[in-house]
Amino acid sequence: MKLSRRKILHFAAGAAALPAAARVAMAQSYPSRPITIVVPFPPGGPTDLLGRMAGERMRASFGQPVVIENVIGANGSLGVGRVARAAPDGYTLVVGLWNTHVSNPAIYPLSYDVQNDFEPIALLSSLPSMIVARKTMPVDDLKGLVGWLKANADTATEGHVGVGSIGHIGGILFQRLTGTRFQHVPYRGSAPVMQALVAGQVDFGIESAVTSLPQYRAGAIKAFAVAGKSRYAAAPEIPTTDEAGVPGFHVTAWFALYAPKGTPQDIVGKLNAAVVDLLADPVTRQRLVELGQDIPPRDQQTPAALAALQKAEIEKWWPIIKAAGVKPE
Repeated sequence: MKLSRRKILHFAAGAAALPAAARVAMAQSYPSRPITIVVPFPPGGPTDLLGRMAGERMRASFGQPVVIENVIGANGSLGVGRVARAAPDGYTLVVGLWNTHVSNPAIYPLSYDVQNDFEPIALLSSLPSMIVARKTMPVDDLKGLVGWLKANADTATEGHVGVGSIGHIGGILFQRLTGTRFQHVPYRGSAPVMQALVAGQVDFGIESAVTSLPQYRAGAIKAFAVAGKSRYAAAPEIPTTDEAGVPGFHVTAWFALYAPKGTPQDIVGKLNAAVVDLLADPVTRQRLVELGQDIPPRDQQTPAALAALQKAEIEKWWPIIKAAGVKPE
């Protein structure tokens, strides 16, 4: 049977429309099964906490189970790589953060592109780091810590969550600004760093308020400064680094939700709406404030705003990382 040119074009157009139609149908029925959120660090740290908070909101919003999967290693790049390779259908997401989506590409030979292989969903929160120390540290303020580090340059230690982490790169910047020297001791997550500080196994850290504030309030560690421009509302007695004697030392972590590249925009929109609802919830907001975290303004909760933040952070930090010659271990 010989087909007319008109029929051939009609069939071709129909075939071309099938993928788009499938995407529309997928977005309309989404979600119809459990969602997995990959957390690229161990349980107990700020990344894990935020992933579980987002997952609980999605479960309530979508009526589907949300599984938290901790995939650890290589400063978070193993977990992020798993999501980069996942099907772009909205059922596998990742909590990305400064480590994974800013510093890692300047240090590790990655099999994915952090700017081009993911769909930004929303910024979850940000928080300046805290400069904290073991309880037995024989000084009580930041200037005292700087002096102690200079006097103990051969043996002083800073714990952090791995090469390229914000604690590690922040430590390099701290050395540059203060003229100090100390050894970097990597751990596999914020919770293990805090355990080491509480046990006195390392001298100090540039750590998250999520894990630091509870231990500080319990009297298990000392807190010298907030590495940001303003004090924490939850602990206003802790000065900023500008106030405490190391002006300009600002180290802010952030956490966000990403999907694999190619995830339909309708699905990205549904996921973004779930995050916006989460950040508008009074109980959630109070919890984040108690943990020293800053909630982004509503206009900074869009996918476009997250993409712009990540781009700006890369432009700021990559020169510092590369100038220091940081290499993977």
